[in-house]
Amino acid sequence: MTVDFALRLASAAGRVLTPDGGTVLIGKDTRLSGYMFESALEAGFVAAGVNVMLIGPLPTPGIAYMTRRFECAFGVVISASHNPYDDNGIKFFDGSGGKLSDAVEARIEAELAKPVLTCASGRLGKAVRVDRSRTDYQAFCAATLPQGRGLAGMKIVIDCANGAAYKVAPRVLADLGAEIVPIGCSPNGRNINDGCGSLHPELLQLTVPGVRAQVGLALDGDGDRLVMVDHLGRTVDGDQILYIIARARHEAGMLAGPVVGTVMSNLGLEIALGELGIPFQRAPVGDRYVLSMLRASGGVLGGETSGHILCLDKTTTGDGLVSALQVLAVMRQSGRSLAELAAPMRKFPQVLLNVKVARGFDPTDVPAVRAAIEQIERRLGKEGRVVLRASGTEPLIRVMVEGRDESETRAAATALAEVVRAAVL
Repeated sequence: MTVDFALRLASAAGRVLTPDGGTVLIGKDTRLSGYMFESALEAGFVAAGVNVMLIGPLPTPGIAYMTRRFECAFGVVISASHNPYDDNGIKFFDGSGGKLSDAVEARIEAELAKPVLTCASGRLGKAVRVDRSRTDYQAFCAATLPQGRGLAGMKIVIDCANGAAYKVAPRVLADLGAEIVPIGCSPNGRNINDGCGSLHPELLQLTVPGVRAQVGLALDGDGDRLVMVDHLGRTVDGDQILYIIARARHEAGMLAGPVVGTVMSNLGLEIALGELGIPFQRAPVGDRYVLSMLRASGGVLGGETSGHILCLDKTTTGDGLVSALQVLAVMRQSGRSLAELAAPMRKFPQVLLNVKVARGFDPTDVPAVRAAIEQIERRLGKEGRVVLRASGTEPLIRVMVEGRDESETRAAATALAEVVRAAVL
């Protein structure tokens, strides 16, 4: 991504989203390149007649919330989420804090080839900084806890991945009364997601039992994912977090519609929810597909194994801090540890192998692959699953097999990967 691209993107988005003028909120994570792209977007929007609010580093879900709070026409986040610092990306939210539709994105893409628009001087937009308004987002997050319930007496280790949540997350937890041990809260522009955060919770796993904390929270670089660590130093992933929140909502009579996961969600989640009488549906991989299925089914709770959890009764998009507060609330209300709350969901061994491909193709169209899948599914029965899907970002076919016995599951996945590899040649 280049400065020229960011400038053209801002001009194109301004023409499509606010043709008669309006206001955009721009936020970012802590990457060094964020300053450069922030300036380019600001210039492109102002030149197109769009007013700009600059809020600085704030989690992606915080931008979604503040876009609504400020009644902006749309919001923009400069972030590559959980990727290394030298990657980058730009994400848009509509005025309601939701993602843009495919049709609107296509209209913006169609405008990219046009020259950058510069309005007459009298129609140029204005830019202001609203950094201090991040406290509004902190108050919003804190308000998602049940009224009158704080975190006093809890010792929490918080790992912000040296990312966008490095200020707001510790402050929210501390304001709620928790004793905080922060790690991954010293960004330098290059250390975002570097050996820390939800993708690398190893330091958190050592720190939580080391300081005798009740729980650890790991966010990713833009703050929309959450992985937790119990008092014994064991990770609790998105499937287990989803189970804990769903069970608590169900028992309180507050769970509407089905819980939505993805094709990669652990079979143990589906079985554990089924035992509680909670319907479960699977969407394709990607939070936008989970969100779409939730809206279609009337559900309010969904997510991915990676820790991208959607609590639509609290906010419009995946929010790692809000998700963490929901689990902490269950811990306080029940008096049970994170380990106890996660224990009823037994995770099935899940083996994921990648097969490189030189061209895009559907492996399930190959008779030998279909036969291998059918054979494995017959052997595993209802206690196993097979998923083949193409990566959305790399030339790979992802082969996933899940079952109760780890050695049998690994053998089946290895055999199926070899069949797919042979089909590629």
